Amino acid sequence: MENSNKNKKFHSGFVAIVGRPNVGKSTFMNYVIGQKIAIMSNVPQTTRNKIQGIYTTDKEQIIFIDTPGIHKAHNKLGDFMVQSSLSTLNEVDAVMFMISANEERGAGDNFIIEHLKQIKKPVYLVINKIDLINPNKLLEIMDDYEDAVDWKEVVPISAIQGNNVSEFIDTLAAELPEGPQYYPDDQVTDHPERFIAAELIREKVLMLTRQEVPHSVAVVIESLKRQDKRKIHIQATIIVDRPTQKGIIIGHGGQMLKKIGTLAREDIERLLGDKVYLELWVKVSEGWRDKQSLLQSYGYRKDNY
Repeated sequence: MENSNKNKKFHSGFVAIVGRPNVGKSTFMNYVIGQKIAIMSNVPQTTRNKIQGIYTTDKEQIIFIDTPGIHKAHNKLGDFMVQSSLSTLNEVDAVMFMISANEERGAGDNFIIEHLKQIKKPVYLVINKIDLINPNKLLEIMDDYEDAVDWKEVVPISAIQGNNVSEFIDTLAAELPEGPQYYPDDQVTDHPERFIAAELIREKVLMLTRQEVPHSVAVVIESLKRQDKRKIHIQATIIVDRPTQKGIIIGHGGQMLKKIGTLAREDIERLLGDKVYLELWVKVSEGWRDKQSLLQSYGYRKDNY
């Protein structure tokens, strides 16, 4: 859709959100977009693929790229996630480096900072979760990071409460180049429905099973078909690493799987605006996180970065 007011300057661009796992990148993007397009969990390394969230007004369009948390990789899936994040830095107009106000600066932050020093794009230091600290602590954090990179700006926010987020968006948009509107007004992500549905199912698995089934879960949408104008039939398989994990996800008498399906279906219906009939199966695929062929078949492909 073309920008209707030809006399206004329209700013548009791509902004990468990078940071250690669990600093609130997905929470920030969901808040800005106004609906859930990236799954959230208190389990680190929840995001595995680059996810684009599209923010559009009559003055600007910002395409945020929520990247997997950068961490020390322990398998091929971890390698994929880290490479996916780092490759984004060369493709965008600006970078948000997000840190958590209630966590000390660590080796992971320093690892990212070394990569940020090499890029020639504006880099914003975004200090998230300021609602969790004493305001006096904020100056210490800012001093600690002051000389690490030539920051475009240092911005304290609370993504979960929305503190200072709107002001930051205005600042960010003003610095983006004048450009075209890449996506229609009502489009909030570039990912297909199948991807979002799979992510929402995976979120419920992480939320309900906690530490019992950590990062050994993948979800594959086997079929997504519209039955009529108001109903969509989705068949999905939850992949796990070990037989014991399969038992945990199914639960006693199938109760856990039923609960996962109910909560996921409710979120998918909100996203698609239609009634959803969701069927779930659980499959054991031992060692899938270290098998390249399985990673690709489950959606973690090198052409994604």
